[in-house]
Amino acid sequence: MKTKWLGVGLLVAPLVYAGVMVALRRSWGKQAVSCQLLADSFLPDIEADSQQPTANSCSVRFSVLIAARNEADTLPHLLEDLRQQTLPAAQFEVLLVDDHSTDATAAVVQGTATDFSLRLIQLARQPGTPTGKKTALQAALAVARAPWVVCTDADCRLGPDWLRSYALLIQQAPTTRFISGPVLLTGPDTVLHRLMGLEFAGLVGVGGACIQAGFPTMCNGANLAYRRDSFAAVQGFAGNEHLASGDDEFLLHKLHAAYPGSIRFLQVEAAVVRTAAPPTLAALLQQRVRWASKWRHYQAAAPQRLAVLVLLANVSLAVGPVLWLRQPGLGPWVGAAWALKLGGDVWFLRPVLRLLHRQRWLRMVPLLQLAYAPYTLGVGLLGLRGGYQWKGRQVK
Repeated sequence: MKTKWLGVGLLVAPLVYAGVMVALRRSWGKQAVSCQLLADSFLPDIEADSQQPTANSCSVRFSVLIAARNEADTLPHLLEDLRQQTLPAAQFEVLLVDDHSTDATAAVVQGTATDFSLRLIQLARQPGTPTGKKTALQAALAVARAPWVVCTDADCRLGPDWLRSYALLIQQAPTTRFISGPVLLTGPDTVLHRLMGLEFAGLVGVGGACIQAGFPTMCNGANLAYRRDSFAAVQGFAGNEHLASGDDEFLLHKLHAAYPGSIRFLQVEAAVVRTAAPPTLAALLQQRVRWASKWRHYQAAAPQRLAVLVLLANVSLAVGPVLWLRQPGLGPWVGAAWALKLGGDVWFLRPVLRLLHRQRWLRMVPLLQLAYAPYTLGVGLLGLRGGYQWKGRQVK
């Protein structure tokens, strides 16, 4: 009897987890159908001059906000990607905020010739101004002129239809106030980088599916957009400005609470933003600890419940084999728990990786699972403790 109840205990969290993954896969699929019309909007331009307006063009205007610190090496690629946008240059401006860089970031911006409006804001020339990404974004918002703000990072790469995909979604869903876009990790084709990319794809997929399901949990500041007046209406970053991280998810939760049903996920290939994966395992852990440090400050219940469920499911899989060594009768229960967890992951990740053109990463799911329980537990505990390195600064 004791073995049976232990087995049931090991099975509960993976079973609930698998059920959630099935539900999220259904939400992702519904969104894929709703986004098909958006994807079809790009078809008439395949053989046309990409700089010419088409019947599918719209007049949405954007202020693209980019916070940069020591990004002289990556900025030329991003600025060239922005120059290649198929959305007419008259419909967007780019505001780049230099957050006290010690390299040639400002010089790169000043020396770049563009056919769109590009403005440089240097925080170092504003005495008494705090440092950090939120401060940089606030400085850009103070002078932004467009009704819609789009955010990306200085080390990202964009496809030519990136801005246009946002414009078309806004045109099709005018009540939208916040849009989250997909992000792909890139890097050398090593086992470590494939595992990083797979985990990150899962976060992107869960974030998008949760938005479609009506309970937004997460998004990524490398690819998102929001109405400038809506940002002001919820007082922007007020209440969490003391945290270095969270310029994206706290705003997502605020806008969902104030305007239910106004959040969208841009599930089209044209909207995918690519960003380089952390170069080392140590850099990855620093990044994840930074993300985890904001979890305890969430006011929304959905992301907290989801985080607890993921942790419990992974702990169950880690504890199961240890108990099996002591009680061989637990073998079938442990096998069932692993099958449920891995099956739920593979079922959910398949369409997400298809969008990102990384289906081969599915083979890495069992290997990722082996490391995931100690990884998530360690990152979570370090995040609660606080303190990490970010952009050459020690954050408490």
